[in-house]
Amino acid sequence: MSAESATAIPRGQVDLLDFIDFSGVECLNQSTSHSLSNAIKQGYREDDGLNLESDADEQLLIHIPFNQVIKLHSIAIKGPEEDGPKTVKLFSNKEHMGFSNVNDYPPSDTVVLSPDTLKGKPVVLKYVKFQNVRRVETTDMKSLKKIEDH
Repeated sequence: MSAESATAIPRGQVDLLDFIDFSGVECLNQSTSHSLSNAIKQGYREDDGLNLESDADEQLLIHIPFNQVIKLHSIAIKGPEEDGPKTVKLFSNKEHMGFSNVNDYPPSDTVVLSPDTLKGKPVVLKYVKFQNVRRVETTDMKSLKKIEDH
C-alpha cells in the first residue's frame, strides 16, 4: 500500500484487502481494459494510470465477498473530480443483484462524493448497518475511475 493510501485509513481500522474473496468478486458493466482489479488489487490501485471504467453507461454494479465476516467502517474512493463517481449506493449481504433488480432493495447506505472525498479521503458509513458483512454490492457510480475499500 502506498504511503498516501496508508495514511487515509482511519485510526483503529485496517485495510480489508486481505479479507476479500477474489474468486467471487464481480463487476457488471466494467470495461475489459479498465477492470475492477485495477481498483482493488494491491499494487494496481496505487497506480494513478490504472482505473475502473464502465463500458456501457455511468453505472457499475460491484460485488465484493469477504472470506470472513467483517465490520465495515468506511470506504475510500479515488477519481478525477469531473469524471469520478458522484453517488455510491452500498448494499450489505445481498446476493444475486443485477441491474434488473437492484432497485428492488433499499441501500444500506448512500454516499454522495465530493471533490475532497474523490482524493481518497475515507467516508464513514452508517456503521450499525455494516456490523456483520459477508459481501458488499455497490451501484450508481458515474464513470468510476478508482476505488479503495477500507
